Amino acid sequence: MSDATRTLHRTVEVDGLDIFYREAGPKDAPAILLLHGFPTSSQMFRNLIPALADRYRVIAPDYPGYGHSAMPSRDEFAYTFDNLAKVIDAFTGKVGLTRYALYVQDYGAPVGYRIASRHPERVTAIVVQNGNAYDEGLDDDFWKPIKDYWAQPESQERREALRGLLTYEATRWQYTHGVPHPERVSPDGPAHDQFLLDRPGNAEIQLDLFLSYGSNPPLYPGWQAYFRTHQPPVLIAWGKNDQIFPPAGAEPYKRDLKTLEYHLIDAGHFALESNGDEIAALIRDFLGRHVTAR
Repeated sequence: MSDATRTLHRTVEVDGLDIFYREAGPKDAPAILLLHGFPTSSQMFRNLIPALADRYRVIAPDYPGYGHSAMPSRDEFAYTFDNLAKVIDAFTGKVGLTRYALYVQDYGAPVGYRIASRHPERVTAIVVQNGNAYDEGLDDDFWKPIKDYWAQPESQERREALRGLLTYEATRWQYTHGVPHPERVSPDGPAHDQFLLDRPGNAEIQLDLFLSYGSNPPLYPGWQAYFRTHQPPVLIAWGKNDQIFPPAGAEPYKRDLKTLEYHLIDAGHFALESNGDEIAALIRDFLGRHVTAR
């Protein structure tokens, strides 16, 4: 491993918040911005970053309230997807990203698509791994109690009904459900995530974001218009056994995108954990054809 491809762990101040990020790759190489999902952080990309860093500048931030970034109180910072996207958008300026490919997974999709639709000229390509921009795929039983909370946000009972999603059992389930060979999944990922979820005050932050997720579906038509108008090259690398974001959410991308490469991976929600080498190879091939490499 050369100094250029070694992963560095840094923090930068953004709007008064310390935002932690992982970075590797040559400064003058084409950039990839990796946006993580729930309940994890940039640690989900710990193996993908070195697999891409010989050809690309790879940057993976932690959102406020996640990973090693600042976790301001709910009185100081409103935990909404609008605000997460605002911080990450400002973060890209702080670290000098003017053009970049996006990798979006789970929460990374609504964060990334807000940014992409606001700054379409910056996005060179998108890799989508279990991240929705369409209503399809959000009708599974998993979503029913969350949608009930969206319908009655003032209901403490409906808020409390979601607290079970913040337990270690639920976190471990996200990592292992739908994985044909769960022995390939390191237990370190869910243990790391749960340690941070269990910080005092973090559970309420996560429940706020469950509520805020309801702000995303009304924006889907705008994101779809962005796809149709700007036609970014898109690689779908989707864990097909994911119960949270099933393949029904991947299919509709075909309606709006002309340059689309579509792969269903025999994996679950965190497909990088079990099929990271496969996904890295797909990314290298796809970006090699659609993004000018160093």
